[in-house]
Amino acid sequence: MAKLQPHAAKQIAEIVERYKNEETPLMMILEAIQEEYGYIPLEVQELVGSLLNIPVAEIYGVVTFYSFFSLTPKGKYVIGVCLGTACYVKGSQLVMDKFSELLKIKPGETTEDGLFTLDALRCIGACGIAPAISINGKVYPKVEVGNVANIIKEYKDMEGIA
Repeated sequence: MAKLQPHAAKQIAEIVERYKNEETPLMMILEAIQEEYGYIPLEVQELVGSLLNIPVAEIYGVVTFYSFFSLTPKGKYVIGVCLGTACYVKGSQLVMDKFSELLKIKPGETTEDGLFTLDALRCIGACGIAPAISINGKVYPKVEVGNVANIIKEYKDMEGIA
């Protein structure tokens, strides 16, 4: 097992203890860890497995099956581009391509500065305002390729980055 910082291992053990008697503890534990740390690396999965007496393979299967779990750290701003049918038909792939070009990352990657992560989403339930994107839960309606640079600039300006 990889070495976790003692304070992190203690906090994860507390999360496991909090939920271990629930009917479906693994999902609740993983959600709490994801919320706290932003991702669930292998060493955390190993610790949870040992605390719950569950094989790491089972935990890894859950983490990789559900798209809201991540094995790697996410950026401060997670840009989710909806590629569901309504958004796709209205040009969301072109919007995704523009974000990818300007940020110099592919979907699923994070910028070197840790500011942005670009994710492809299947449907965000905003079909009436397609194409739509979501940044940390804020939904942007009817996004066009020409809007992408300004959206990125909005977040860089908040960080004081030119």
